[in-house]
Amino acid sequence: MQELLDFLSVNSEPVAAWPLALLLLAGFAAGWVDAVVGGGGLIQLPALLLFPGITPVQALATNKLGSIFGTTTSAITYYRRTSPDLKTAIPMALCALIGAFGGAGIAVILPTELIEPIIIAALVAVLIFTIAKPRAGELSQLKYTGSAHYLRAVLIGVVIGAYDGMIGPGTGSFLIIAMVTVLGYSFLEASAKAKIVNLATNLGALLLFLPGGHVLVGLGLAMGVMNMLGGYLGARMAISKGSKFIRVIFVIVVAALIIKLGSDLILGK
Repeated sequence: MQELLDFLSVNSEPVAAWPLALLLLAGFAAGWVDAVVGGGGLIQLPALLLFPGITPVQALATNKLGSIFGTTTSAITYYRRTSPDLKTAIPMALCALIGAFGGAGIAVILPTELIEPIIIAALVAVLIFTIAKPRAGELSQLKYTGSAHYLRAVLIGVVIGAYDGMIGPGTGSFLIIAMVTVLGYSFLEASAKAKIVNLATNLGALLLFLPGGHVLVGLGLAMGVMNMLGGYLGARMAISKGSKFIRVIFVIVVAALIIKLGSDLILGK
């Protein structure tokens, strides 16, 4: 047991069992939420920031390592059960990876006090649209074909990938609503593709964070195990219950994101 705690040490300091248990529970919950509608970072990243001895950059980097296991698991689960269109998902994912790498590179100099109000306003607009259009995302009705479809898909990948590398919270939710509103996918199909793209954004950020020594590998791997379990169960539930269930959870998570980011802005954190 002591050897395990030593492996999970934070900056050469041993971790206590109870904070570790709570962090792992947050990792499981984040994996489940992320698999259904995205936004698991709303749970996992604050839990890491509150963990004793972790710096903000280490929390962001370690969050990416834990998350990549969950997104991989849920992406595989969605793919095996829904067979999403990889002709759209793969180009989006590649462009999102490039965007996330670039976003992570400027994360340390990003004036978040200017960005957060824009993100909150976007989330409020997303929430209003989702509530006002109850039938949006029930069925796939693609709005574009050919190059027009793929161009919009890769632009979504680049922009949201860069956002994930720079800030992060709500990336999966933004991906889903963009694919529903801009491209015309159902919530279920959008969720399946979002997992593939989100996997790429996590990888893109890690390509910068890992060589820089910002990732707490032991802690990240432990959280990754819990993310995998939550991601597997969340993806199975989303697939079995369909787009209406995803839409309900989507509204709840977006509302929680607005409250969290809004409180951070008001309190100056």
